[in-house]
Amino acid sequence: MSKPSMLIYIHGFNSSPLSHKAQVMLRYCEEHRPDIKVVVPKLPNYPREAALCLEALMDEYQANYHIGLVGSSLGGYFSAWLHQKYGVAAVLVNPAVKPYDLLVDYLGPQQNPYTHEQYELTEYHMHELKALDCMILPEPKRVWILSQTDDEVLDYQQAIAKYSDAVQTVEQGGDHSFVNFERYPEKIVQFLNL
Repeated sequence: MSKPSMLIYIHGFNSSPLSHKAQVMLRYCEEHRPDIKVVVPKLPNYPREAALCLEALMDEYQANYHIGLVGSSLGGYFSAWLHQKYGVAAVLVNPAVKPYDLLVDYLGPQQNPYTHEQYELTEYHMHELKALDCMILPEPKRVWILSQTDDEVLDYQQAIAKYSDAVQTVEQGGDHSFVNFERYPEKIVQFLNL
């Protein structure tokens, strides 16, 4: 007997389970695929704590569920790391590739606009991020990169180059939020084989 399906959506930096794409995936599954258990963890603000949270989720559920991942921005970075560690299929939406370089500009006091949590990012947290870098995708054809060229936060070409063996969809225009993401939930669920 096959395992039931689970989709884990991993939000990005200073985001939350209330993010637009997370809600789009939740609503799609509720309406069209209620058999899929959708989990959208509220990640801790610090990289190592977030990684431990995600490992705990995987360790709790992987024996009993067929898991697929969707990660946006920094969540895409975490998803690539989980793919490398656990071999699960993943869809990375406008993924961060070198967040330890990008987030240097954000060192110091932070406030999450969704949760209003206040915390401080330090150089040490950049080292935590670097330790999670996925240097190679074990099964690149089970990873789908969704990028839009006018992402104002990340250089989409970094993801295209780093994950060159993965399945890729590059759309002209758009932005970091991935404009019209509503077009993709059905295709994502199919790709993840859920």
